[in-house]
Amino acid sequence: MKRIAVIGATNSHGRELLNILEENGFSAEEIFAVDTDSPLGTQISYGEDVDMDVINLRDFDFASAKVAVFCVSEELAKHYVPRALAKDVLVIDCTGTYTTDSDVPLIISGLNDEKIADAKKGIIALPSPQVTQLLRPLQKICAQHKVKRMVINAYMATSVYGKEAMDELFNQTRKIFMNEPIVDDEAVFHKQVAFNVLPQVGEFIGDETKYEWAMNVEIKKILGPEVKVHANCAIVPVFIGIGAFVNVECGDEVDVDEIRNLMRDTDGVVVFDKHVDCGYVSMNDVQSENDVYVSRLRQDVSVENGFSFWSVADDLRAGTAQNAYNVLKLVLKK
Repeated sequence: MKRIAVIGATNSHGRELLNILEENGFSAEEIFAVDTDSPLGTQISYGEDVDMDVINLRDFDFASAKVAVFCVSEELAKHYVPRALAKDVLVIDCTGTYTTDSDVPLIISGLNDEKIADAKKGIIALPSPQVTQLLRPLQKICAQHKVKRMVINAYMATSVYGKEAMDELFNQTRKIFMNEPIVDDEAVFHKQVAFNVLPQVGEFIGDETKYEWAMNVEIKKILGPEVKVHANCAIVPVFIGIGAFVNVECGDEVDVDEIRNLMRDTDGVVVFDKHVDCGYVSMNDVQSENDVYVSRLRQDVSVENGFSFWSVADDLRAGTAQNAYNVLKLVLKK
């Protein structure tokens, strides 16, 4: 019996979720692949041997599913999530639409699973991939220490804007090498992104961009409103992944060796921290990986009780799809 509907099955996040479901033994018969504007006969591969029919979202009967994972735009989520709820379908939302709703828990699996019980509206929200990537290594640190302040510099691949943005990076790069004008390939970023760094991710909301604002809001919702957050986000000319330097200030004494051991003992986190040439993990190293990687752990001597680290992860897979899968498992068990 099909229980899981993946809404947005043909986009980057939806495809990664389908890949993870297949890798973990879910059969195609248990899943509905749903997407917008999918003509009759559209199919998507599921593993090496199976092609799944893609159902047009406008025609999908949500009563057929028990859980729907939304991997679409906020606009589509606002329109179709109420339809799913009306059919008593539990919604796992990856779109950011319900981040600020006090009746919708924001879940990072392993960090605050108990909050799933607070899903009064039948919606469980997932934070943005960069927040999942930053807070997962801090899971055990937060349990033993009081985090007071975080300063984050996040370097984000074009994948955070979807396939069109990745295509724009590719086309600009090709044209620059061919000495051709790129003006027709500036639809997403409105600037040259190839061989460049753009200090804007999302539209401006006052002094902050949307992604900086979201990081502030999401971290406070998960760790508590008293945590001070300052986030800076930039787009770098990379196809997939997010890299971030994170400075953490605690309310009690912390030692970087203790922090390193706590991170090593955290599921889904790999510490590769060697103080030698290339003794760190880069964005290119983590594509298609399920784990968050940590390097460059240091004591932050600029504050009384602080440490810093470098974090990298595949934003599509480790940052979103893996967290969605982990939360989905918890929901299905219940």
